[in-house]
Amino acid sequence: MRRSFLLLFFLTISHLLWAQQGTLVGKILDKKTGEGAIGATVIVTGTTTAAPVDLDGTYTLGIAPGTYTISVQSIGYKPLTFPGIVLREGQKTTLNGSLEESAQTLGEVVVTGQKQTGTEVAMLQDLKKSEVVVSGMSNDQIVKTLDRDAAEVVKRIPGVTIQNNNFIVIRGLAERYNTVMLNDALTPSAEVDTRSFSFDVLPSSVIDRILIFKGGSPELPGEFGGGIVKVYTKNSVLENKTSLSVSGWGRSGTTFIDNYQVSPGRGNDWLGYDGGNRQLPGSTPAELTKTNQPTFRNEWLPQRITARPDLRVSLGLSRRFEVGQAYVSNVTSVSYSNTHEQNNITRSRYLVEVDPATNLPRQQYLYNDERAITGTRLGIIHNWQVRLNDRNRLELRNFLNQYGTDEVTHRTGQILDQGLDREGNALHYQSRTVYSGQLQGSHDLGATQHTNVTWAAGYNYVFREEPDYSRYNTQRITPAPGDTPKSFLVVVPPDGNPYDASRFFSNLNENTYMASGQWERRFRGRDTTKANEFKLRVGFYAEQKKRDFENRFFSYVIGNGSTFYRDQARSNRLLTLPIEQIFAPENLDPRTGFVLDEGTSLKDRYSAENTLAAGYIGAVAPISDKFSLSGGVRVEYNRKYLKNGDPQDTAYLERRVIPMPSLNATYNFNLRSLLRFGTSVSVNRPEFREVANYPYFDYANNAIITGNKDLKTATIYNADLRYEFYPTRAEMLSVGVFYKYFKDAIEQTTQSVATEQTYLTFQNADNAYDIGVEVEARKSLAELTENRFLQHFSLILNASVIKSNVQLKDNATNNEFALSNRPLQGQSPYVVNTGIFYQDDEAQWQVSAQYNVIGQRIKFVGDQTSNYTVIEMPRHVIDLAVTKGFGPHLQVKAGIQDILNQKVRQYYDFNRNGNIGGNERGPFAEYRRGSYSTLGLTYNF
Repeated sequence: MRRSFLLLFFLTISHLLWAQQGTLVGKILDKKTGEGAIGATVIVTGTTTAAPVDLDGTYTLGIAPGTYTISVQSIGYKPLTFPGIVLREGQKTTLNGSLEESAQTLGEVVVTGQKQTGTEVAMLQDLKKSEVVVSGMSNDQIVKTLDRDAAEVVKRIPGVTIQNNNFIVIRGLAERYNTVMLNDALTPSAEVDTRSFSFDVLPSSVIDRILIFKGGSPELPGEFGGGIVKVYTKNSVLENKTSLSVSGWGRSGTTFIDNYQVSPGRGNDWLGYDGGNRQLPGSTPAELTKTNQPTFRNEWLPQRITARPDLRVSLGLSRRFEVGQAYVSNVTSVSYSNTHEQNNITRSRYLVEVDPATNLPRQQYLYNDERAITGTRLGIIHNWQVRLNDRNRLELRNFLNQYGTDEVTHRTGQILDQGLDREGNALHYQSRTVYSGQLQGSHDLGATQHTNVTWAAGYNYVFREEPDYSRYNTQRITPAPGDTPKSFLVVVPPDGNPYDASRFFSNLNENTYMASGQWERRFRGRDTTKANEFKLRVGFYAEQKKRDFENRFFSYVIGNGSTFYRDQARSNRLLTLPIEQIFAPENLDPRTGFVLDEGTSLKDRYSAENTLAAGYIGAVAPISDKFSLSGGVRVEYNRKYLKNGDPQDTAYLERRVIPMPSLNATYNFNLRSLLRFGTSVSVNRPEFREVANYPYFDYANNAIITGNKDLKTATIYNADLRYEFYPTRAEMLSVGVFYKYFKDAIEQTTQSVATEQTYLTFQNADNAYDIGVEVEARKSLAELTENRFLQHFSLILNASVIKSNVQLKDNATNNEFALSNRPLQGQSPYVVNTGIFYQDDEAQWQVSAQYNVIGQRIKFVGDQTSNYTVIEMPRHVIDLAVTKGFGPHLQVKAGIQDILNQKVRQYYDFNRNGNIGGNERGPFAEYRRGSYSTLGLTYNF
């Protein structure tokens, strides 16, 4: 307390004296690098008055009015002297300078420290020093927003959008074209029908930084189209710290409504997993017959409750200590969230035939879905770093995520082409367990430490289940005007299917083992600085992945037709019972009632494995102060095998050895601006699900998804050119162009099947291209104005303009099934992200406003005969966030996301021109998500 009082006293006196002084301000830079001369000191010659130079090169020095000689000194630099500097009372005098390296040889000085990688300055320096084209976002930027998970963070990066609220799209290329790494290890996918890592499972609070590499190099994975996303969780520790964050969120149209839908309650749902309550009964035989019937829970209807505000809690622990000579640090984070969202979604399907009455495509059905999604997530990050000495470091990273979603859909509407009213419900619970762990090491070898060896070993585990996914439909003849409506009847199918009176169960287990290593040798260049060293790299990556997947589905059907209808009165009574009574235990009888019939086929399960072995050799050659080259060749061997349960079906097997050369060049015009060029070859391989030819019914989109075991690996040729300008250490401006050519590009397309459901599959296009322009700017107002209020503002802008085109082979199959000469699926013609940020560290205020919009993009590719292409329309999104600190411990954050709450709109492309015009208003789906408000507290102990 006494020290605090004395410090406050001296600060007050200093402030009073300052008003009677002159002020010397300026910036001292390193003449060679153009960056701040960290460690330099500005001295008033002949006195002890001095001021240190800050990280960005700035300094401030208060001196009594007069004329002085000012000197600037720093170890390893020639001193600067400025005689005759006049300072006047109450005025600022600016004095800038550049320090030049001293020619005198100094002894080696080793400084050991912990690099902080999550700051905005560190992020921009990494981008500047990168050997390839890369974009990114730091933790400094993330904490200024209300972004809750990695999916919301990455959409702020140039050329990046998000599809289905969780899958990443880079440069207009769908999620399947992007590779994701978590802490330098390939991530697992917990999705059955999508190969991509689901970004919504990773809370933003644990992210240190995100980098997106848009060009290839020998050290990076060879499988990518749009880019390689590297997500790093927090690991470095400067001090012991404990933080607790608690926030409540409310969504308009959801929070506090009294008819929110949830599945019948289960004991473990609040932890994000089912715990066995919804599992297939143990009495279910491997081969179901009418005489060995299991007993399923007679649950078909949701419960109606009042929707509580969302809850998010996060506890973070950082610890550092020493064990002998080793420095040990630990970062642990435990996060929990429980969220709610309910929408009213208009869904429809239009047929290719024209309705004479309207001269527009005939509408097959029109539904209104009342859909509620309750999400529960429990995430744990547990990372260790051990620095044995200055040459050897070990890291252990662990990520565990348990994520459960309870999706309830109440569907009403009409099947127009059959003259029927429809009503039904679907209770869909999913549970996902994802674990990823890596042990990594880095070692500098030899007396000169010019050789570095890095290695890693990792393990991924995925378990995903859909336990007891129940679906049923009721229908009646649409009454004519004035007629009394008849009662709805439960649709009892003739045999087991996934649509009517159905119960669906699925399990996915996946285990992945991986190992990697790299040897790097550095050779002396033009001088002794590391920036000018030549580097030779040799490395490998190996991965073995195994997956087992199975599903089973059943429907309630009439047991014995002749016996059932013999008692006509009873059969009529049973068929008119409501859904909660019709399949009650007393009505389950093989002779006079209903029985379970299994529709599962041998194709509805598969075992698969993938073996990837890669080796590479690369080099970095700083040819001159201005020009450097890097590149090499990576060779990947991949074997993919998949066999379903049908012994009559042949297995899918693809084995390929693919060389992937890459070349990157950088030309530095000066210390602040540079030009990059990169070219590389990469691939895109089919995922397990895409070659497994079993059907999966997607209730939400009323679609059936099947695989295609004739898919081939796509080859991609990439080229990038980008200009980068760094005005200061925390600012940048970049303009880039890119081009990609695809051979055998893989897309999800529709099939011409004349049923109520849309059939989706995967196919290879003959070729495709993707070309675009990207712009990014990060600018502070600090140097543009003398106004202290405006100096706290910074601006961010990134925008992309992209064009793509797909060409199919000219054959009968393609001419019938899919449209050619159109954009790639999921590609947006433009993406715009802007943000304005206010940050006053002294007053502890942070304020941000951000805006995002994307252009029209294809959701589903149509065909030539039965299905129109579905296009997602632009949606303007504005977010506001305010954070206020109170003392050294407490922060309060408030804000609102998606203020405009514009509709999500997905329309049919009636004109088949790849664009929705003014006359095309046939919705595939249309709804509002609701604005999202938050209020939260963070306390740092």
